[in-house]
Amino acid sequence: MVKQERAARTRQALLNAAAEEFDRHGYDGTSLNRVCRAAGITIGALTFHFSTKAELADAVQSQGQVITRAALDSMPARPAPALHRAIDLMLELARLLDAESIVRSAARLSRERPEQDLAWTASWMIVAQNLFEDAYMQGQLNVGVRPASLISLSTYLTIGIECRARAEHEDPPAGDREPSTADELKQVWDMIQYGICRPPTSGP
Repeated sequence: MVKQERAARTRQALLNAAAEEFDRHGYDGTSLNRVCRAAGITIGALTFHFSTKAELADAVQSQGQVITRAALDSMPARPAPALHRAIDLMLELARLLDAESIVRSAARLSRERPEQDLAWTASWMIVAQNLFEDAYMQGQLNVGVRPASLISLSTYLTIGIECRARAEHEDPPAGDREPSTADELKQVWDMIQYGICRPPTSGP
């Protein structure tokens, strides 16, 4: 039992160190030796758990997906229009990307290793797409605005948030950051809604 717990701790330490390295340096720029130094673990201990860098990257991506899904599943449900719930989802993704190196790493690795069936977007895109489609069917969107376009917009905004979060973790700003990444994204979505929302129908 003690051996199993020690092995689980070692494996998680490797995943955490690998996530930091992949986040900063990408897949090609990360070496197993660098991960070992960051984790304080021998190369033998690493290869016991992960025989190749590709296997380690797969595990990081998988854990990033799990963390993202769990965070979205735990979001409090509120009786709000589908469009507002979709934006809440995007703001939660921004908070995750800002706070979790393993989520940023999963997002980056998904782009750098597109041949792997571990795309980070799979952990949130279907949910967002369904919400945007509900908003469209319920008449919440302006004429000409389609759910597919909002998914593309969300993807681009998420990549931007990921890159900003990575840059700020590598070179933290002096003092407290104001506003937060999620707050800035909310301001962006507030502006976007002026263009995509259908004006409320005036009563008789």
